[in-house]
Amino acid sequence: MSEKSAVSARSAPVGGKGLAAGTLGLFGSTVIGLASTAPVYSLAATIGFVVLAVGAQAPIAMVLAFIPMFLTAFAYRELNRAVPDCGTTFTWATKAFGPWVGWMGGWGVAVAGIVVLANLAQIGSKYLWLLTNNPDLYDNTLLVTATGVVFIAVMTVVSVRGLEIGERLQNVLLGIQYLALILFVVIALWNVFAGTAPAGASAPQADWFNPFAFTSLSGFTQAILLCLFIYWGWDTCLALNEETKDPERTPGRAAVLSTLILLVTYVAVTVAAMAYAGLGTDGLGLGNADNAEDVFFALKDALFGPWAWLLVIAVGVSAVSSTQTTILPTARGTLAMATYKALPERFGRIHPRFRTPAFATVFMSVVAIAFYLGMSLLSGNVLADTILSLGLAIAFYYAITSFACVWYFRREIFTGPRDFLFKGLFPLLGGLMLTAAFIQSAVDMFAADYGNTVIWGVGGVFVIGIGSLAVGAVLMVVWFFFADSKPFFRGESLNRETAVLVPDSEQLIPRSVDGGLM
Repeated sequence: MSEKSAVSARSAPVGGKGLAAGTLGLFGSTVIGLASTAPVYSLAATIGFVVLAVGAQAPIAMVLAFIPMFLTAFAYRELNRAVPDCGTTFTWATKAFGPWVGWMGGWGVAVAGIVVLANLAQIGSKYLWLLTNNPDLYDNTLLVTATGVVFIAVMTVVSVRGLEIGERLQNVLLGIQYLALILFVVIALWNVFAGTAPAGASAPQADWFNPFAFTSLSGFTQAILLCLFIYWGWDTCLALNEETKDPERTPGRAAVLSTLILLVTYVAVTVAAMAYAGLGTDGLGLGNADNAEDVFFALKDALFGPWAWLLVIAVGVSAVSSTQTTILPTARGTLAMATYKALPERFGRIHPRFRTPAFATVFMSVVAIAFYLGMSLLSGNVLADTILSLGLAIAFYYAITSFACVWYFRREIFTGPRDFLFKGLFPLLGGLMLTAAFIQSAVDMFAADYGNTVIWGVGGVFVIGIGSLAVGAVLMVVWFFFADSKPFFRGESLNRETAVLVPDSEQLIPRSVDGGLM
């Protein structure tokens, strides 16, 4: 190891759980929050289905879905100021409602991460091989799946080695994504106003933003749940709070900033796509169900011509980028759970050199790979339905966080206007909206014709979504019977009064030249 590396290792700041404190600033935290949403992939996979659900009201659906996200972001911000713990939902819900609700909140974060990792790996791999224009490669299930496993493995290594390398990587990958999105919006609108867009194109309409023009409650809730998925991920910057400079303020500011940037991005791209392609049911029209699975892929040749490969790269980069940022909060959530005895002690171990939750990171990645392989081998339709079910887990743990904020600060809500809005009203409204979306979506998903599969006569999306949460309840009960779990379930290791294991300052710990503890 070089002398420079040895000095760096010896001066690595660490936090209360052993994490490297002070690694991220506001910019880096915001970048990771944005990258975690996989903006290009999320839009590619969602715009078409939103249009099929609500037609011309897709832009206002994007705005309305943003409202509970924005309100929930305030809940995260306020809770993070009081308890800047990397366990986020798990820690906050436990302090507010007790161990059982807290454990399920932590499970919601974990299961969402596992499910989306499988789908992100699939998309990243598929788009890599699409660059070859050879269907023998990009339609080869074994090859695509194997490549997806490699992506997860590589991003796991990056995550284990620390946030600094991950942050630098995300700066580049997010830059590529936003370059592609800006070009998409500019070229699409330029063609619309220049009169060179395909038949069916039209200038953006004010009625696209009319919240009273929805004609179907089922279509409306389906669109909102789809839009919740594309906003989901900004809370990653909160899970990295113990590794962020000014952990009480920076992560919360990054969360609010991320959601605002995403709102502008998603609405602009949706409007540009609708204006350019139109809402027709054939050709390039967004009402054509054949285009729904990937709008960017459907429009790339018409819009970018010989440069169409740029969009293919952007979608693949988006998925691969989010693979890494999805691993981060999942591993840190399990780290916090282990720290407070909600999981076996092994999940709380920190790598002595990189100051990251190495075991938790590798374990969650292995579980995600096993899930990915199982779903891929079982059926491509089942894998597709897992992503449709993801909205339930997202709404579940976001709602828990919102309500935890209200209850945790219940004695402070009426002490002033600021506390009333940010600790009370906004989180309460966000939680109620997310709960309503969860219930209505679960009802819709129960129908046998919802999604691509039917399991036991019920929609496969419902079985996967509700079933994955039920698995968590079973695992929680199993862990309850282990002796090591008793301090947690008795409310001894973590309760409202527990001093959370976070750094008061950026302490330095001595290390040897080879990276081990002295």
